[in-house]
Amino acid sequence: MPEYPAFKPLALEDRPVIMEYLAAYRPETSELTFTNLFIWRHHFWWEWSVLDGLLLLVSPEKPHTLPGDTEGVQAFGMMPVGLGPRIDAVRELFRHLADVRGATEPAIRRADRRLADELSREEDIVVEACREHFDYVYAVADLAALSGRKYHSKKNFVNRFKKEGSFRYDPVDASNISQCRELVDCWCEVRRCEDDLNLMGEWDAVYEALDHIDELSLTAGAVVIDNRVAAFSLGELLTHDTAVTHIEKADPDIPGLYALINQQFCENEFAEKDGAVFMNREQDLGVEGLRRAKESYHPVKMVEKFTIRPR
Repeated sequence: MPEYPAFKPLALEDRPVIMEYLAAYRPETSELTFTNLFIWRHHFWWEWSVLDGLLLLVSPEKPHTLPGDTEGVQAFGMMPVGLGPRIDAVRELFRHLADVRGATEPAIRRADRRLADELSREEDIVVEACREHFDYVYAVADLAALSGRKYHSKKNFVNRFKKEGSFRYDPVDASNISQCRELVDCWCEVRRCEDDLNLMGEWDAVYEALDHIDELSLTAGAVVIDNRVAAFSLGELLTHDTAVTHIEKADPDIPGLYALINQQFCENEFAEKDGAVFMNREQDLGVEGLRRAKESYHPVKMVEKFTIRPR
């Protein structure tokens, strides 16, 4: 275990220790699962340390890699994770980011409401809500049943597939995981992932999740049409009553598939198992179309997130 000021690059071997800190804190934000940190590690290059019983996570400064990009991405931190007072750790993290990592604007990103409230009276610290990173949380029962007028259009898509008898729902395993990878490659070709650093990061993150389903204890399911994977989802429990969908991909040429995989994943994996009452479907990143899609499922609550920086 690295003791501050030493940091260690995040690796699969760190899962038991990291999960102990997360389980004790019981975070509501989708970023604070080992799975999320691990599958995105090649995008954020996470490093971790322990300071006074608190877990620290830092993304170091890194250069852009696309042609024409010359500026680096500044180092930043995630919020200290733990149950003790965190004000001193926040200030030390700011100092570390500035003095050791070279950040000209040190900041903690995607912090939760608990830390925001803890720091609300500190005059030397600025806390700003970051709407594009708010998580959307839904009732699992609503997503599985799609009952009522507000879900009418989505239920029609699902009913059409069921009426046609054109699909089946299978677990994702060794028999079909190569088809999941093919679907991701197709999705990235349509979206031109090679031209966007964030989409390249997502492409890599999906592959990491698929390559480590068992080691990460992920729940994974697929919609199969004509004996080919047409859509799949990967998720896990975030807290005792809330699941989180980390990955969801569907064939862009088949209308209604996203509605179907969302409904089937909830119905088959979480509606009657694991005690999940809520489903966290992560943020919209400020993308207008994605925001409309997430709002159309009528979230029961939003998980607020904040950017925290020295004044």
